[in-house]
Amino acid sequence: MKIAIMGAMVEEVDPFLSESEHEPLLKYFKKHNDIEYGGNLYHEAKYRDLDIVLAYSKIGKVYSALTAATMIEKFGCEMLLFTGVAGAVAPDLKIGDLVAAIQLCQHDLDITAFGHPHGYVPEGKVYIEPSKELLHIAKEVADDRGIELKKGIIATGDQFIADAKKKRWIADTFDADAIEMEGASVAVVCDSLNVPFFVLRAISDAADMDAAFDFDEFLKHSSKVSSSFIIGMLEKISKSGN
Repeated sequence: MKIAIMGAMVEEVDPFLSESEHEPLLKYFKKHNDIEYGGNLYHEAKYRDLDIVLAYSKIGKVYSALTAATMIEKFGCEMLLFTGVAGAVAPDLKIGDLVAAIQLCQHDLDITAFGHPHGYVPEGKVYIEPSKELLHIAKEVADDRGIELKKGIIATGDQFIADAKKKRWIADTFDADAIEMEGASVAVVCDSLNVPFFVLRAISDAADMDAAFDFDEFLKHSSKVSSSFIIGMLEKISKSGN
């Protein structure tokens, strides 16, 4: 099986390729082939009996959709695992929480002037659901490691939302738990091409966050945690013979 692993930023996929002597557990893919295509860099690798294609898309819906489609159509990936960070809009989510998407939607998609609900276009869907099988595998990984994996609705848009009123609107309109800038566009691609997918997000900001919070340091730490979690999923996928 060939599996795509992607994030939006280089920091989100870096741990998979780390060569640090102080962090040997992060040397997941020691040997890989780099291919440039469509203005992006893709890493082909092997993990146990699984073929892996790893890439970061750059931020936003267009780049993430392009990268996901490329991984599926050019590289032949049969499954996609996405990892990255997100902001909380649900009050119960705290910085550092891991959230698995159970539905994804586009909060900035608006043709309500034609009588449609927010996030909908004709022949499309407001909400797209990831693979139930991959969600089950994720739960097993969390249980094995004693990690609390939360599940929620993730809203995507080509905007960095810092306004509290706008966050509240997104939460109320879509029943969303977290917001980010890539998940739903990747979901649209995978859903359209019948490729099972999974989206994992680490919460990077919340309503009660400390003003002294260091985002860059959090991104580095959370990427290690998330990449380790994804590796746990690959272990189970490999053992299941999928």
